[in-house]
Amino acid sequence: MQVDFYHLTRDPVERVLPVLATRTLALGERMLIVSADPGHRAMLSDALWTHTRESFLAHGDLDGPNPQIQPLLLADRVESANGAKFIALADGLWRDEALAFSRIFLLFNDETIAAARQAWVTLGTHDGLARHYWKQDGGKWVEQASSKRQDAEGSQ
Repeated sequence: MQVDFYHLTRDPVERVLPVLATRTLALGERMLIVSADPGHRAMLSDALWTHTRESFLAHGDLDGPNPQIQPLLLADRVESANGAKFIALADGLWRDEALAFSRIFLLFNDETIAAARQAWVTLGTHDGLARHYWKQDGGKWVEQASSKRQDAEGSQ
């Protein structure tokens, strides 16, 4: 399992999330995108529709029609109705239910950095979990820290 912490210092989540979603789809995976705020989910939806001029990123809402067929699913809670193995916690708030996914993206800014730091520390106690901390440096992402904790059997 991998948790990627994305510290948004330049671009808002509405610009970063579509890039992560595009990469997820290119891997043949589905993504659950979680934000508790309905207005924020609406902004994320708009960003997915307008990410590039040439196309849009097909998506739906957990409480909308046919959530099971959506490659990208917006939700206010962690419920993978679309069978996603990837999850983006787009509001910067950690949810332990995300540990059921194979790849987790925690997107946070300076307003939610304290909670992200706490999540980093707490997740450091979990076996078999790799953590990566990414921070924007100008126009690119630079890995600032990483760690992997082996499970008890694998470390002996």
